[in-house]
Amino acid sequence: MQACGGSAIMSSIQQTVWTLGSAFPSKLVGLNGCSNNVKLSSTRPCGSSPLEVNLVTGKPASSASVPIHKIECDAGSNYVDYGLSEADPEVQSIFDREKNRQFRSLELIASENFTSRAVMEAVGSCLTNKYSEGLPGKRYYGGNEYIEELEILCQARALAAFSLDGEKWGVNVQPLSGSPANFEVYTAVLNPHDRIMGLDLPHGGHLSHGFMTPKRRVSGTSIYFESMPYRLDESTGFVDYVMLEKTATLFRPKLIIAGASAYPRDFDYPRMLKKTIADAVGAFLMMDMAHISGLVAASVVANPFDYCDIVTTTTHKSLRGPRGGMIFFKKDPVLGVDLESAINNAVSPGLQGGPHNHTIGGLSVCLKHAKSPAFKAYQNKVVNNCRALANRFMELGYKLVSGGSDNHLVLVDLHPLGIDGARVEKILDMASITLNKNSVPGDKSALVPGGIRKGSPAMTTRGFSENEFIAAADFIQEGVQITLEAKKSVTGSKLQDFMKFVTSPSFPLIDKVMDLRKRVEALTTQFPLPGL
Repeated sequence: MQACGGSAIMSSIQQTVWTLGSAFPSKLVGLNGCSNNVKLSSTRPCGSSPLEVNLVTGKPASSASVPIHKIECDAGSNYVDYGLSEADPEVQSIFDREKNRQFRSLELIASENFTSRAVMEAVGSCLTNKYSEGLPGKRYYGGNEYIEELEILCQARALAAFSLDGEKWGVNVQPLSGSPANFEVYTAVLNPHDRIMGLDLPHGGHLSHGFMTPKRRVSGTSIYFESMPYRLDESTGFVDYVMLEKTATLFRPKLIIAGASAYPRDFDYPRMLKKTIADAVGAFLMMDMAHISGLVAASVVANPFDYCDIVTTTTHKSLRGPRGGMIFFKKDPVLGVDLESAINNAVSPGLQGGPHNHTIGGLSVCLKHAKSPAFKAYQNKVVNNCRALANRFMELGYKLVSGGSDNHLVLVDLHPLGIDGARVEKILDMASITLNKNSVPGDKSALVPGGIRKGSPAMTTRGFSENEFIAAADFIQEGVQITLEAKKSVTGSKLQDFMKFVTSPSFPLIDKVMDLRKRVEALTTQFPLPGL
């Protein structure tokens, strides 16, 4: 499969070719004093294979031309601006194979999605070239008049996407992703060794919320701050707010973190804030809504902004944008802290240098779409599809953590079957079903945990309905049965023994795996892959 590089990377659509005119004189004076003659060689057509056609629309693609820019210096040094396929066929080959994998796979990783062509164009734009360290109106470099306009627009769209009053809330759109955004908040409102509380990782929390074990401070957060987790009530699978309140009263944290990476239910924000917990112990309340920010924007889950002081998020999960992060903060002082100043200074110059302007460009595009009726309809489908997936698993007899789902993900506990998530993940991966092993309450190992996590955003983006998600659950059921059969056949009890067995040329169940894969791909390849 051939893909176009450079300005024609969006294959299957006719691209505008950069031509030299009065705005781009053919002679440029280099810094070394030599004249740089800019020439265009003849353009080359980029072919589109049948697979590329199916990836996007299922219709024949119009060919696009790639301009080859050649800059000649009188001193004899040349720089030819080839497209990717000409400049680096090895990397292009990797890209093509990954594109093919994405197209054929049943993508159920809850933290992944397929962003739009418009976002990809922004991320692959000239904004990559510009350095703009600082904030709007306070830059360390010149030439930022358009970057200023873009970042201010992005901030305004971020507030609008979540229906926030700009007099009461501010936002920083420069964080590189979710974990950096979280650490920037900690840097802003905490001193080293201040106390924090977040949901324990084996109970659905996130590493950046302070995870540690009796032998090791795993997360950087737990190295610099003192961490005490709260947990689920294992009998219900819901957050144990009674124990959270008791622990917070004794531990007296300065920051309580709501949010998770594998919790299929809404958080009870009023319970976490009002007098009983955060207010009672004098703590900031922060929500990490990275997984559910798209659902929050569409008002299909509870709104953390009504109760929290600070809200962080990634931008590439349910929000369906580029890989970045945002921090929202109340503008009025909280517990004597000016959050706007503290957080902005923590981002830059505290922990970051120049922002990724190409990402901010893509985020601006994404946030505009987040205000559209189509986006709200999409998020409703995400929730409905996830519930259909959860219901089918329960019909098949699986144990779900919390017994269902309120959001975009389902967490299956495999302990009753006598199998682990790592082995199931491997067999399903061989069958073009992509999900992830995940800790569930009671687990002691994150590498060989007892659960698997699945999410609905990515395949909903590709057009799956409830019927396709029910079929997906049935495919997973087949994969689990193959895994159980393989586990009985392997010699040795270690995970590495299993992995070696199932990847060997003599694996006796390979025909079953390949038959499942064939049927999975027959379903997935009926649905286009956005953006590519």
